[in-house]
Amino acid sequence: MPDPLPATPVIAEVVDKYADELVALRRDLHAHPELSWAEERTSQAVVTALEEAGWAVTRPEGGGVLAELGQGGRLVALRADLDALPVDDLISDPWRSTNPGVAHACGHDVHTAGLVGAGLALAEVAARGMLPGRVRLLFQPAEEVMPGGALHLISAGALEGVSHVFGLHCDPSLDVGRIGLREGPLTGAADALTVRLIGKGGHTSRPHLTEDLTFALGKVITELPAILSRRLDPRAGVSVVWGMVRAGSAHNVIPHGGVVAGTVRMLDAVAWADAEHLIRQLISAIVAPYSVTAEVTYQRGVPPVVNHEESTRLLGIGVENVLGPHGHVSTAQSLGGEDFGWYLDSVSGAMARLGTRTPGGPTYDLHQGNLRVDEGATTIAARVLAEAAVTALND
Repeated sequence: MPDPLPATPVIAEVVDKYADELVALRRDLHAHPELSWAEERTSQAVVTALEEAGWAVTRPEGGGVLAELGQGGRLVALRADLDALPVDDLISDPWRSTNPGVAHACGHDVHTAGLVGAGLALAEVAARGMLPGRVRLLFQPAEEVMPGGALHLISAGALEGVSHVFGLHCDPSLDVGRIGLREGPLTGAADALTVRLIGKGGHTSRPHLTEDLTFALGKVITELPAILSRRLDPRAGVSVVWGMVRAGSAHNVIPHGGVVAGTVRMLDAVAWADAEHLIRQLISAIVAPYSVTAEVTYQRGVPPVVNHEESTRLLGIGVENVLGPHGHVSTAQSLGGEDFGWYLDSVSGAMARLGTRTPGGPTYDLHQGNLRVDEGATTIAARVLAEAAVTALND
């Protein structure tokens, strides 16, 4: 384990000092979740906290918050996402969502409060003359929609001059006090697919006089994933999963329209480049025998998050300064999509998984309204992100 930096005890001291306030901020954000591109209250809470701590804060047109601190040529960025999901909050805590049908079911309230905490700690590090460069905080809107708000912040100059960018994402399968770290691919590419079929409907007693659209829709649902598994390298881990199917309104009527929508995910960036063209070809071939018309909407979403070697090493040092040599554990690549991958297309960086499960407690899943996190993860996130920034600036 490397020797702690002089800033390490300062970071710990400040985060401990503000621990109750950071948990209160996280609860406030959880109680007032906002959907993608509408994170106004959340953003204002971030601005207030950081301006009081001496950060230079800007609000890019369209959403998000950028904040900068320090002097010198070297610049490191830290990122958190702001938005919530359109799901019902099923927890019974006093800080449950007050916005019906909207909930922080992916832990972005933890990410945001954690990065605010890192900002408070880094402000004190700078005040004591221990910050050998500049840090930029990226509070990003709209991570939960494709292609994600990362591109918006990049276009606003968020990565200009940045040498490394770091981020954390809640992992409810890891105990609090553990960080999942992995060099190389961490997440998969994720796209959105909608297939709308149009054809001649009719009576279910005379399917031969119709273009049996419901049957054709079923073929798309079952055959597209099967054919892709034979047309793309299996090592690419391609997965097509449908989340919505809609056709007809009566048991004895063949409808004239129907739609199926889902996601296309894969582990490999090369396969991602070819997927859209192949999927459009296959859908046309699948529905051809039924004479229906297929309208395909394919939205490229996000590339895989591929952690860079040097940035992963630096983030690992930051984790060890907080949690010791056993604080980070190996983690597997997932098919989950995360637009942090767009940042890593431009600069060196790394994302790690933040343990949020209470030891011995239940394991929850992301994007579910019953998600509960161990709130100790908020202060751990603050310390790890601050340590990663100082470590990278001192490297």
